[in-house]
Amino acid sequence: MYNPSLKQCHTSPQANCADCRLASICLPISLHIDDINKLDDIIQRGRPLNKTERAYYAGDKFRAVYALRSGSIKTVQVTPDGQEQVTGFYLPGEIIGMDGLAANHHTNSAIALETSAICEIPFSRLEELSAKIPNLQRRFFQLMSKEITQEQQLITLLGKNSADERIASLLLSISTRNHTRGLSAKEFYLPMSRSDMGNYLGLTIETVSRVLSRLHKQGIIALNKKHVNIEEMDTLKNTALVQMDA
Repeated sequence: MYNPSLKQCHTSPQANCADCRLASICLPISLHIDDINKLDDIIQRGRPLNKTERAYYAGDKFRAVYALRSGSIKTVQVTPDGQEQVTGFYLPGEIIGMDGLAANHHTNSAIALETSAICEIPFSRLEELSAKIPNLQRRFFQLMSKEITQEQQLITLLGKNSADERIASLLLSISTRNHTRGLSAKEFYLPMSRSDMGNYLGLTIETVSRVLSRLHKQGIIALNKKHVNIEEMDTLKNTALVQMDA
């Protein structure tokens, strides 16, 4: 059965990289213990963010990247006509804030979808440390590449795919990311609202609800409010027209 406690990691400011169970997918991956301790020395851990609270605002000067320790966060951008566009959903172990690298200010705002804890990593200190620890620099480049790849996949998703394919792809993305964190690939919680899903995928909230209901009626998923159980993984993959490990 789904256990809501599994989606949380450390929320205590006293937690460190060495004892964090997300170390294997976050920045410390492949680092020796001495190097992890050096990284831990520059990380700042404040109080948890409450739901709807922002880690940073669009337009803020770029000073840091943030590792999500628990909870979930969405990033949003305001379009020229004043509309809010969801640009991404982030889960524990993932890095946010890299949108600020290019122009030295954030182009997105990062908003907590639920009570969330983050590790703030001052970028100037990270640059200094990366020069001394090649594996850390390499890991950061990998994360940047992953961010670019995800943006390209979203553009492809919005440009070509049907509503069913878009929603199936999002469910599979969450499934795969949960699996990477050592959680169930088949049973999980959707932290975002139907409205946010539709905004992100370029669909109306009615379409999102209709497609999820259809997947439920077809027995591909079992849906109970925000709790999802993937009953037919191969069928969901076929619906998304992608191949992902689960």
